[in-house]
Amino acid sequence: MARPMYNTEIGNAGETQQKGGEALTTNSGMPISDNQNSLRAGHRGPTLLEDFILREKIFHFDHERIPERIVHARGSAAHGYFECTDPIPELSRAALFAEKGKKTPLFTRFSTVAGGAGSVDTPRDVRGFAVKFYTEEGNWDLVGNNIPVFFIQDAIKFPDLIHSVKMEADKGYPQAGSAHDTFWDFVSLMPETMHTVMWAMSDRAIPRSLRMMEGFGVHTFKLVNAKGAASFVKFHWRPRLGTQSLVWDESAKLQGADNDYHRRDLHEAIAAGDFPEWDFAVQVFDQALADSLPYDVLDPTKIIPEEIVPLRVIGRMVLDRNPDNHFAENEQAAFLPSNIVPGIDFSDDPLLQGRLFSYLDTQKSRLGTTNFHQIPINAPKCPYANMMRDGLMQTAVPKGRANYEPNSLDLAAEDPGPRASASGFMTAPQEVAGEKLRIRAETFGDHYSQPRMFWHSQTENEQAHIASAFVFELSKVGLDHIRSRVLANLQNVDPGLAQRVADGIGMDLPAAAKPFRAPVELAPSDALSIQKNWKPTLQGRKIGLLFGEGSDKAEIDKLIAAIKAEGGSVFTVAPKVGMLKLKGGEMKADGQLAGSPSMLFDAIAMILAPDVAEKLAKDSAAVGFVNEAFVHLKAIGHCNGSKVILARAGIEPDAGVGHYSKLPETAKHRYWAREATIRDLA
Repeated sequence: MARPMYNTEIGNAGETQQKGGEALTTNSGMPISDNQNSLRAGHRGPTLLEDFILREKIFHFDHERIPERIVHARGSAAHGYFECTDPIPELSRAALFAEKGKKTPLFTRFSTVAGGAGSVDTPRDVRGFAVKFYTEEGNWDLVGNNIPVFFIQDAIKFPDLIHSVKMEADKGYPQAGSAHDTFWDFVSLMPETMHTVMWAMSDRAIPRSLRMMEGFGVHTFKLVNAKGAASFVKFHWRPRLGTQSLVWDESAKLQGADNDYHRRDLHEAIAAGDFPEWDFAVQVFDQALADSLPYDVLDPTKIIPEEIVPLRVIGRMVLDRNPDNHFAENEQAAFLPSNIVPGIDFSDDPLLQGRLFSYLDTQKSRLGTTNFHQIPINAPKCPYANMMRDGLMQTAVPKGRANYEPNSLDLAAEDPGPRASASGFMTAPQEVAGEKLRIRAETFGDHYSQPRMFWHSQTENEQAHIASAFVFELSKVGLDHIRSRVLANLQNVDPGLAQRVADGIGMDLPAAAKPFRAPVELAPSDALSIQKNWKPTLQGRKIGLLFGEGSDKAEIDKLIAAIKAEGGSVFTVAPKVGMLKLKGGEMKADGQLAGSPSMLFDAIAMILAPDVAEKLAKDSAAVGFVNEAFVHLKAIGHCNGSKVILARAGIEPDAGVGHYSKLPETAKHRYWAREATIRDLA
């Protein structure tokens, strides 16, 4: 007999730590015995449509907010294309992977998760990474995130997760932030969240740009070839500009400096012709490899390190056109994990199985009709036909007497109506056996090995950022027992991390939580570190150049040309935005000093006349311009005259601070070693 419902033991004896009142029931009043697990066929089998409790819970959840998305409400999007660079017909019959050079139009939307549509771009949060491929065989929606794992293992817990991270029910705040009691209460009681929480506390959750962000399909899917043979696959997007993050102080200040920082950055890059690009890669493996791993490939809280299954790049994505209308395209875009094409299929990942229902269901609430697929941004670009007619906002005019299939009424007609095709989608054969019960496989029970692997894969500086993020978040939690449970879980990730966080919030370190399954030691993976994979480039980077009356125009022009030659862009800043007289000509600034703080740029330069520099050294905006750049670990290029501003800001030269002529090289880096001298990290 299978062991039932293991994670009613949530959070180490969670039944005794979770206090409840009356019995939890369905909307019809029926008491619920298990609110943790969906009904499935066998330990690792598919979730059953019979599960009326799952359906009611997610159905209600999907319709709770109108009209913005329940999650991923704030998003930015662009049009582009996918180009196949390495065909894989031996793995998949999907047409978009069949021919080298084949291009498929697409639409991509990036988003934050927790905040509303009017929230800011740069909070600490997971980012959505959704791509709609308009293939010749129908739309394929790859609906993922910039983090390769998710907080929960079973879709029945998704409403609980999102309720916990959204604004607290009684207060209505905080907006777009996880640093509050309800989120960390849920996390502390659900140790399966720990892997994603580690990623969310890392710099991955504060990306520098949407253009410099990785994307992942999260789940294990299947590729199916023309012979019906299936392979497991995980999907990856790798930005060609390299993965880059902000630092936390910079991220927080950007929320005031520019609420639309990421949206503006994406739009302006595309408008300027600097089209963002990503490599599209797959990790392909078979059942034998899956069986050899000490974790379950159907568990969405787990990754397969690249050292075990290397990435194979099979294509690239280019975003080359901004939306014409934010609402019509970005807001009305409906992404469904259930939108796939022949050659791609689902695994039995229980979170994925629930998403297949939930995403389709939520479109009715958000877009008001089952005909949302007829909205231009959602409509396939290939011919499509079926017997699903009528409904609110029906825009098609179907012909013929028969609106059902099979039928024999229109056989003599010129168009007898759509019929099933032998070349259409076919589910990959799979044996299914087992008892019908609410359970999770024992192999899903290790919640700490991969968070530990992630921690050990980071640089010391990245580890300090993670520890400091935990300290910040838990400092906003008002209940000691919640903080203590989080620390108890962190003990199983790494005792040193737990101690640093405990010291940071002034608490004694509790005993480690009792794991459901003992963690195992996994080898670190350098691919999980941003800093170890830093791409030294100016491509996609923006330099803020401060000048004023009397600045040397020839030197300004020379520096701008050198930066552009390296692929960077320059935004000029001056005390005034009107035309200024310079040595050798005139020039108008792109932005005014007080309104263009240095957190908007990847590096800064100053070319100033000595008298203007002396004056600006008394201006808090100018001092802040260089000071913020320094504390955010950016390169600073200066002239001899502007040294007085550096002196007023208390900045000593280091590897990233030097004459502006060196900036085209120094601006390719952030100066992590500087951080220990300017900031007290956990």
